[in-house]
Amino acid sequence: MKAELHCHTKLSDGSFTFDEIVDMAIQEGVSHLAVTNHDTTRELEEMVSEGRSKGIEVIPGIEISAYDYSRNRRVHILGYYIEPGSSAIEAVCAPLLEQRHEGCRVAVNRLIDAGYDIRWEDVLKYAEGGTGVYKQHIMHVLIDKGYTATIYGDLYKKLFSRGQNGERPGVAYIPTEYVKATDAIQAILQAGGVPVLAHPGQYRNFEAVPELAACGLQGIEVWHPLHGPDDEVRAQELALQFDLVMTGGSDFHGFYGEVDVKLGSKSPGLAAVQAIQARKRS
Repeated sequence: MKAELHCHTKLSDGSFTFDEIVDMAIQEGVSHLAVTNHDTTRELEEMVSEGRSKGIEVIPGIEISAYDYSRNRRVHILGYYIEPGSSAIEAVCAPLLEQRHEGCRVAVNRLIDAGYDIRWEDVLKYAEGGTGVYKQHIMHVLIDKGYTATIYGDLYKKLFSRGQNGERPGVAYIPTEYVKATDAIQAILQAGGVPVLAHPGQYRNFEAVPELAACGLQGIEVWHPLHGPDDEVRAQELALQFDLVMTGGSDFHGFYGEVDVKLGSKSPGLAAVQAIQARKRS
């Protein structure tokens, strides 16, 4: 049996419902499934119960969208075995959800002004039932309209570019004020969870590990679809140096993923689940 410690449903920026993901987990031999939707604990209690009825242990989780302001880099912090509905999580994440949704509304209006054939109502259909609109939902409509064939590609980079190295930002880029990474860690701890640094190779977060560990970080994602061999080695070295649990997961988003992966790929094995549980108890 395998552990999947990083996946997303339609509640955030995944393209599949929880029920569909559970069915996939059964097919792929996944026995432990962490649902880590962005910035929300919504429906986690129901997911735990439903998973149990189908023989899957669902780990209530989250992925908080944070920022390293000293290095100007995004940081994502995973939380495992958190308390659903935690006031500490809500205080940190509710503003993020609102900002993201309203930012996407502004982005769609800018695309309309720039001549793109897109309507906010069409974007909302893809986000229906979730916590708000994501860039993937906007790109999905642009695919429908024939502007591109992929979510992530040249058009995505053009529209949502942050404008680094002197370049102008893309027409649909809307800055977001993220929570500090250390505050995200503290919120997860207050919610009774185990905080883990997500895909540090993707966002070049390795340098921040010492200060994140000092703030209470308890794990690091070693195995991830966007990690190369060097990233895995460096993450393992930092895990040993700072006594961090080594985790991994597919970061499954379905159609909305940056890479095409199967649920349960990059599994760290059940030993990682046991190590997380041990940190939860300590």
